Amino acid sequence: MSSFLKQSNATEAVRMTRLLYSLFILGILFPCTVFGQTTQEIPTRQQVGATRLPATIAPVKAPFSMPSFQKPDFPKYSVKIPLEKLRAGEKGTKLIQQIIDVTSRRGGGTVRVPRGKWYTGRISLKSNVNLHLAEGAELYFSGEIEDYLPAVFTRNEGVEVMSLGACIYANGQENIAITGQGKLIGPTQGGSVRKQVMTADVIENFIDHTKPVSERVYEGQKGSFIFLPMFISPIQCKNVYIEGISLENTAFWNIVPVYCDGVIIRGVTVHSVGIPRGDGIDIESSRNVLIEYCTLSCGDDCFTIKAGRGEDGLRVNKSTENVVVRYCLAEEGHGGITCGSETAGMIRNLYVHDCVFDHTGVGIRFKTRRSRAGGGENLIYERIRMNLKGSAFHWNMLGSSQYVGDLAKRLPAREVNRLTPLYRRITARNIKVENTTQFLKINGIPESPLTQVLIEQADIQSDKLITLADAEDITVRHAVIESKESTITALDTKNIRFENVTFKVPQPQLEVIYSGDKVEKIQFSHCTPPQR
Repeated sequence: MSSFLKQSNATEAVRMTRLLYSLFILGILFPCTVFGQTTQEIPTRQQVGATRLPATIAPVKAPFSMPSFQKPDFPKYSVKIPLEKLRAGEKGTKLIQQIIDVTSRRGGGTVRVPRGKWYTGRISLKSNVNLHLAEGAELYFSGEIEDYLPAVFTRNEGVEVMSLGACIYANGQENIAITGQGKLIGPTQGGSVRKQVMTADVIENFIDHTKPVSERVYEGQKGSFIFLPMFISPIQCKNVYIEGISLENTAFWNIVPVYCDGVIIRGVTVHSVGIPRGDGIDIESSRNVLIEYCTLSCGDDCFTIKAGRGEDGLRVNKSTENVVVRYCLAEEGHGGITCGSETAGMIRNLYVHDCVFDHTGVGIRFKTRRSRAGGGENLIYERIRMNLKGSAFHWNMLGSSQYVGDLAKRLPAREVNRLTPLYRRITARNIKVENTTQFLKINGIPESPLTQVLIEQADIQSDKLITLADAEDITVRHAVIESKESTITALDTKNIRFENVTFKVPQPQLEVIYSGDKVEKIQFSHCTPPQR
């Protein structure tokens, strides 16, 4: 009998050990697990950003077809710019440009900016040239318009013009790069560049879209308007590589590929806090883009996806598509990752994963306007950690009267036309929100409601719950949402579903407030507590 008991106890112990192990694997025993998704799988800020940049580019795995990204090859030819020969404070623009041009003509190579503080005007990159900034190299860009002339072809806020272009500019080039551990410092304060910026109106009202682009010339003659130069903006280029550098004090958007194919941006640090319209990285009507291990602190949106504005954007009709953003850190900024508000050519196939937005405003942000056209579709977000000053998910499709006048008024609904934008087919999963003012905020367009949104496997800590207006086919499932308020508002929404969602709210029941002639009851399935 004694032998039998010993054997029986041993068997039971083995059975219990196996059971406990199974529960561990299923994530049942540990509170850090949210419906099978452990928070450890979502990176922390210490695991992402420029300080974590690896030497090699890992294969890209996306839910749509992407090319194989490789570091570019340049000829072995290398030349150091002899900037130390300049007189104190003298601009090195001509010297830098001459060496870039000669290097490109001889087949390419690396043009090296040495350690030290140097001053320059606009630099134009040329094919097969890698502009490399040594550690300790600092390039200060002029604040005077004369150092950015003649005017060049560019796109400003989604509209094509002839103006200052960018501090580092390229047009129609292939296999170009900016690399190194050096620093770029934008146009100085108080100069004509910042004083003569066009502020008379929004650009689509200021520029006649029927006028040929060659006649849209703004180069600041006799104190006239200019459009601010971006910091780095290759336009109509193939195979663009940017790695390691730091950018400060931009006059406008920082890194802006326009009409490019094949772009890699990695390990970049941007600081433009306090600068209006100081976006971090804006991908504009470009395709096949990889952004990884970047750290952005911005005066506007951090990572931004755009595709042209209104009538001029429709004329060009170039989408932004096949973009992957991974292992990045967004710090201060209006939005962590933003689509729009320029959407005319359509934004499609965006995959953002394993990123951290720490103390940004909105986390995942979508903007457009009735007059902007196009929109966005097939946008996927996975394994995102957010600690926010604003809302976690925000769709603002109407804008404000300051920019679009009466079109910002929700009603009356307008007739759908070529300028009516849309957002659809958007998925976010494995989301950890440590702090936010509101979990979900949707302001759609009555005649073009937001459609087909799925948020799943989410762990949310929020002040407020959910506000929905003009939205259809929205699903939240497998989530825990802890909120200081218990109210959900729904205005002209339909087919809204919550499945397997735990609401941790102060009231014993949710309060759902419905309004609008088209509103339908929200569906709750296996949720706690029940709605009222």
